[in-house]
Amino acid sequence: MEKQTFKVGRNEALIVLLGMLLIMGFGVIKFGLSPQVPVMLVMGLLMAWGVAHRLPWSLINEGIKDGIETGIVPIFIFILVGALISTWIAAGIIPSLMVFGFHLISVQWFVPSVFVVCALVGSAVGSAFTVISTVGIAFFGMGVTMHVNPALVAGAIISGAVFGDKSSPLSESTNLTAAVVDADLFKHIMNLMWSTIPAFIIALVVFAIMGSGEKGASLASINHVINILDNNFTISAWAIVPIACMFICAWRRVPAIPTLFLNIGVSLVMLLIEHPGTKLTKIASIIEAGFVSHTGNKEVDLLLSRGGIASMMGTVSLIVLTLSLGGLLMQFGLIDAVMTPFAKHLNSDGKRIIAVVLSSIGVNIFIGEQFLSVILPGKAFKKTFDESGLAPVALGRALEDGGTVINYLIPWGVAGVFAANTLGVPTMQYLPFALFSLLSPVFSILSGLTGIGLKHQDVAKTESENFKQVTASTAVEE
Repeated sequence: MEKQTFKVGRNEALIVLLGMLLIMGFGVIKFGLSPQVPVMLVMGLLMAWGVAHRLPWSLINEGIKDGIETGIVPIFIFILVGALISTWIAAGIIPSLMVFGFHLISVQWFVPSVFVVCALVGSAVGSAFTVISTVGIAFFGMGVTMHVNPALVAGAIISGAVFGDKSSPLSESTNLTAAVVDADLFKHIMNLMWSTIPAFIIALVVFAIMGSGEKGASLASINHVINILDNNFTISAWAIVPIACMFICAWRRVPAIPTLFLNIGVSLVMLLIEHPGTKLTKIASIIEAGFVSHTGNKEVDLLLSRGGIASMMGTVSLIVLTLSLGGLLMQFGLIDAVMTPFAKHLNSDGKRIIAVVLSSIGVNIFIGEQFLSVILPGKAFKKTFDESGLAPVALGRALEDGGTVINYLIPWGVAGVFAANTLGVPTMQYLPFALFSLLSPVFSILSGLTGIGLKHQDVAKTESENFKQVTASTAVEE
């Protein structure tokens, strides 16, 4: 059966999209509502708009189903991450990382150290979500104990994790972008460095300056927390085992789902070795409801009572809503109605790069899904880039800098919601400190305007491809 389509004018599409943005922006930012409520309101209004245009309900249902389908695997990953967090705390892995970190890192260099370590781990494992939910939680606990601004610590964690995700050949988003623009993966990663390295260096300098201004806690209070962790958790060098397992899986290119299952299993084995009498019902409760700390210290208990499948349900509900909204927007053709005509009127390299970056940011804002923020603008602008002689890696970098890295800054975005719920810091609070994500599109646009690092296709290759296109067009006409 042929798929039904619906055509909408550009001006009407712009009005609908801007109305959505105002509702979600005011709801989340102005009134401090949880993102679920404004997104549900926007979905209801969008459905009413569709009904007013006499669209069949089957078309609306199809849009919702298509939207949710793209998020099934990420939703399952988030559920496993919830279980991983609680088992890592129960097995003493995160407390051990905190204790080792207290001995190795001073308050003065804490923030830039967090940024660098998360960047290195992210580059090795290729997953920002994994970094944030493992070593990120340990660093966050350390930061709160040291009395460092939680939003600043969260910004450093997320910045490092996003850098690693963007720079790793194991990253799903990086592989997706290279595939969308038909570029060699490693050439794509190398070309990313024109914006990635300057953003990294400036972020590191700013984090060092910000971190040095933090007063921090006294040595006595830090030692007090170390003693609490020593007395209530198994602090051991064996904590390196699940971390090593994570690196080995990344090296062997094991997909995320089996990697998480394996890591949860290793953590549970460690828990049973350390506490042989642990009942099965207790383990099931930790996995489902999360770990509950009973050290007697309010701050430590608040930091380490987290995780579990239940903790991810808020994130999952928002993902379902935002993906459903994205499915409706694509089904109604609202995004294409704005982007496609726009792409035809770009007459310089700088304008093309700016258009792609802003379009990717726009898709992040309206749909909240980082993969779609790469796929939709990538498809819309690919022909324009090919005809202008720009190399595929030029389009790929613009998509990454406006798409992948920005999703962490959207309060209703999949990545933004995940990071906020995992670290316990609202997106709008850590946003000013997520320096790497903020700087990446700036340097991508500067590259487009100045031509520095902006790759073009070989003239002979461009002429050959144009000749093929003309020949194919002539053959179709005949």
